[in-house]
Amino acid sequence: MSAQLQEAVQQRFPSAVLGQHSQHGDDTLIVKSESWHAICRFLRDEQAMDMMMDLTGVDLLGQEPRFEVVVHLYSLTRGQRLRLKSRVGTSDGEGAEIDSISDLWGSANWMERECYDMFGIQFRGHPDLRRILMYPEFEGYPLRRDYPAQKIQPLVPYREVPNVDKVAPFTEHEGMSFGRQVHGGYGRDGAGDEELFPGESN
Repeated sequence: MSAQLQEAVQQRFPSAVLGQHSQHGDDTLIVKSESWHAICRFLRDEQAMDMMMDLTGVDLLGQEPRFEVVVHLYSLTRGQRLRLKSRVGTSDGEGAEIDSISDLWGSANWMERECYDMFGIQFRGHPDLRRILMYPEFEGYPLRRDYPAQKIQPLVPYREVPNVDKVAPFTEHEGMSFGRQVHGGYGRDGAGDEELFPGESN
């Protein structure tokens, strides 16, 4: 039945469809990024694809366009599924932009934020595009394939937030901010810590 969906999109947007394939029962359409929002609206309003199940990104390092934006749609009334893909961004990761579909499916709001947070893909028209998993000072995008595995993030001091019931760190080592790392059993002052690293001595 998803073949009917693909045919309907091709008839309405003949110049926007770049390719299609079906694998393991999953029907996929690859479309131009500039037609992304219009095709999604068409699928929702005229083809009863009323549920957006997932939205994510894929880093195809070494290719251009470099990133794929992938959305999985489902029709609750017809039982049809369709995967929609579009490619954005240069090989160095610049210009990775596509229109937000958060105005079509509310669930896209947080999913687009996660995609931005992990891959750096910008969603034009998103009402609140900011990090959702990483903290605001985090540098880079951790699911890009060229993100350094050993990268150490900036230290962020413990924040005192008024009217928030939370437990402060008990010692200098507990409650550390994300990204604070110690190497070889030694802290920032160069001294070993027997509690954190049993069996190691100064």
